[in-house]
Amino acid sequence: MRRMVSDDTFFLSQLDHSFERSYAHLTSAMQGFLKGWHHDCEKPLMVDKNRAWLHAIELLLHLEPNAKLIVCLRELGQIYGSIEAQHQRTILIDFIDHLADFDRFGRADMLFAKDKAIGAPLISLHAVLDLPKDVQERLYFLRFEDLMAQPAACMSHIHAWLGVAPREIDPERLTVGIQESDSHYHMKYTHQQATRIAHHPSITR
Repeated sequence: MRRMVSDDTFFLSQLDHSFERSYAHLTSAMQGFLKGWHHDCEKPLMVDKNRAWLHAIELLLHLEPNAKLIVCLRELGQIYGSIEAQHQRTILIDFIDHLADFDRFGRADMLFAKDKAIGAPLISLHAVLDLPKDVQERLYFLRFEDLMAQPAACMSHIHAWLGVAPREIDPERLTVGIQESDSHYHMKYTHQQATRIAHHPSITR
């Protein structure tokens, strides 16, 4: 939306003569879109999962000052290994950004590029230290390995950080949500869900 508005010559022309008013209109319009999209949410907390939010955290807080962001971290070798293993299972289909013709090393090199699936989030993580202190305080970093090893304790900490009432988590009986689309990214980044948390031997406590 920001990019679209920024390229709109009619809107830009209004900034020449009434910047404060036009900018205020833009702010309220974007805030209205964000809140309107979730107008039917009856819960005290709304969760939106998108790895691009960390890159746009200052924009998000400008529109919704009470927003908080949970950033999930995982060992990079496991992330790449998971992507490569899924590619081998679907080797007849190319990636959305056409990485299938690279060899394994070349594909890894591309995935870690600054505009690719692994590299782009890493750039956002590196930029966290340059963010103002009050923005950094809106971020919670959660290690995947910790969540797998101690799910109840991790979720208890998250609930406390969010300022919401604690909720008991049973790792053996998890609620499965709506299945997300895997075909959009050519079946390379699947959204598998499970009704229980199974300890993986590669995860250390």
